[in-house]
Amino acid sequence: MSTRKKFVAAAVGLGLVTLSACGASGSGSGGSDSKTVTLVSHDSFAYSKDVLKAFEKESGYEVKVLKNGDAGQAVNTAILTKDNPQGDVFFGVDNTLLSRALDNGLFQSYEAEGSDLIKEEYRVDQDQHRVTPIDSGDICVNYDKAYFSERELDPPQSFDDLVKPEYRNLLVTENASTSSPGLGFLLGTAAKYGDDGWQDYWKKLKANGVKVVGGWEQAYNEEFSGSAGGKEAKADRPLVVSYASSPPAEVVFADPRPKTAPTGVAAGTCFRQVEYAGLLSNAKNTEGGKELIDFLVGKQFQEDMPLNMFVYPVREGAQVPEEFTQYGPQAEDPETMEPAKIAENRDQWVKSWTSLVLK
Repeated sequence: MSTRKKFVAAAVGLGLVTLSACGASGSGSGGSDSKTVTLVSHDSFAYSKDVLKAFEKESGYEVKVLKNGDAGQAVNTAILTKDNPQGDVFFGVDNTLLSRALDNGLFQSYEAEGSDLIKEEYRVDQDQHRVTPIDSGDICVNYDKAYFSERELDPPQSFDDLVKPEYRNLLVTENASTSSPGLGFLLGTAAKYGDDGWQDYWKKLKANGVKVVGGWEQAYNEEFSGSAGGKEAKADRPLVVSYASSPPAEVVFADPRPKTAPTGVAAGTCFRQVEYAGLLSNAKNTEGGKELIDFLVGKQFQEDMPLNMFVYPVREGAQVPEEFTQYGPQAEDPETMEPAKIAENRDQWVKSWTSLVLK
């Protein structure tokens, strides 16, 4: 979910701390020092300093983080280096890329302590336990409340709505071949309209003036009129593919905080992503890696995670902050797709989408 984490990168100055800022200086790379455990992740894996230090104190390990770009780049790098891995644990492979990681033997088996408390709908690979679910999030169309209020126009609430004439030239989305939410939005339409129907839907969406840009940062901060960045850039698109957690992020990062979120979510346009962590094959510090995975699925991490990475915990009983329940509740009925089906169709779907939408 690399694009959503741009919120985190932008918020470091507001008190969010990335693990890499607290990285250990112990000797050896990839966790070769038995007192150092190395986590490989995407660029903006973020975490509260005091919670990390509590783990380090309790476990006796120092945590080192290696960041390798966005989620897709990080997964590809991990696969290429699997015989001599850069670390012990990988965090950040999501359900759109999971089968690629598993098919390439990226992870070894480990059933994390506390995995029995993970919500059933997020569990995968139950026979081998090569990955542990850590967080979930919904990719959804966000809308600029002020735009629609000023025009006395109801915002769209479903995929079907987006192709209606009243929403012509209002939506910006990300390139499905280069962006995680762009791919998630494509998968959402495939789940909604089926293998044979999603292309017809995109023909209608294209005819209705959808704009496609390279990634989330450009779409949200430069093209979307409802974001703080979009207002500064005088953006003119009041609909954007982003996350259900984007409205609370707009509130949390605002100074002063508004009483209500300036943006809303079209609940009928959501696709659920799940991120996983796994113990890397050939990890040098397997014991430290196991303890780190236990920590990631533990209640302390799960409850601290939402306002750092703007994702939802997967552990039963883990509380989410008030900002999430008030401004960014999870979709009640998001589109979903089995990782195996994603793996079987992803490349061809993206190729077809590119020919259909970008040419």
